Amino acid sequence: MSARVGIVGWAQTTYEIKPHQRVQEMVYEVVKKVREQTGLKFTEDGTGIDNAITASDDIWDARTISDAPIGDVVGAHHRCEEKVAQDGAQAVFYACAGILSGHYDVTLVVSHCKESQPGSRNLVTHLAFDPFFQRPLGIDYLSAVALQARAYMDRYGISPEQCARVVVKSYRNAKGNPFIPKRREIGMNEVMRSPVIADPIRQLDVYPVTDGACALILAREEKARKLTDRSVWIVGMGNAYDAYFLGDRELWDCQSLSVASQKAYRMAGIKDPRKEIDVAEVSAFYSYQELLWTEGLGLCARGEGGKFLEGGMTEIDGKIPVNPSGGVLVGCPTVVAGMARVIEAAIQIRREGGNCQVPRVQRALAHGTSGPCGQLHTVLILSE
Repeated sequence: MSARVGIVGWAQTTYEIKPHQRVQEMVYEVVKKVREQTGLKFTEDGTGIDNAITASDDIWDARTISDAPIGDVVGAHHRCEEKVAQDGAQAVFYACAGILSGHYDVTLVVSHCKESQPGSRNLVTHLAFDPFFQRPLGIDYLSAVALQARAYMDRYGISPEQCARVVVKSYRNAKGNPFIPKRREIGMNEVMRSPVIADPIRQLDVYPVTDGACALILAREEKARKLTDRSVWIVGMGNAYDAYFLGDRELWDCQSLSVASQKAYRMAGIKDPRKEIDVAEVSAFYSYQELLWTEGLGLCARGEGGKFLEGGMTEIDGKIPVNPSGGVLVGCPTVVAGMARVIEAAIQIRREGGNCQVPRVQRALAHGTSGPCGQLHTVLILSE
């Protein structure tokens, strides 16, 4: 794209259960950090932050209008703030659109979620389904992804062991991630012996319950260059929705992800993502999804996600490293996950990844998703 949006600052909380912090306190923690990094204030005279986008969800926050309590924290008292529900990457997409349209110069983007608050994730995600035909069946995200995992595994011969390898890789990578407090390695036996909770999904195939928040400051190119000489540029983005009813989709496929990624690649001028993407941060809430999403992103052929992983291609020193931070599987709440992937991709571009750093990163992919079985996908391409 001809105009670019620069990421000039970012911050994350740790991702863990936080009984000692309210939502406002988590958000204040990251807003304070990004303002200190950039020296920016909330102003309307063209010298500071002139817009705020927040990502949250009413059900997760157990209140109507989930962004209401954090308006003051993001500088929106008597000023502009807009909310995006469910996916932080989509909030970044929306913020970019506002800047590229010319309406705003500098936008603060914040995402938060306390997954520990409602008591049961399954009760929350149950409410995402149609109240007349589907909720009476007791379906939730877990039972839905079990259907998707089975359809995908049967279609392409994906094995439980290949899915388990995703978990092992994620936990190994996360040992270098300071935002994951309970960092540890796990082995194949531990994954394969963990209880089956919705066949074929095992307990360790599922991302853990955590709380957290993250923030970004985005600026139009001219402003970004004045704020820092180390901007990370968003050069491509795309999103797409799939059908609402699961029965209207081929669950072994991820058509909306393919559409979203192709939009992002075209905007970024990418013709072959397998050769032009140096690292990918992918929102895989369940182990099989990393395999399926890498196929949908065009990083490997259809049905080849398992072999792609087994061949070492997605390791930190592989051809296309996937989730060198450890990704969502080691701990990152829904709603926050997509924006956290943008931050982790930006960290790679800046070569600040420490033990998670991939060599020679010039272009990175960040991905977010929401809705049952990956209904909505958002893809952003970042460049140095």
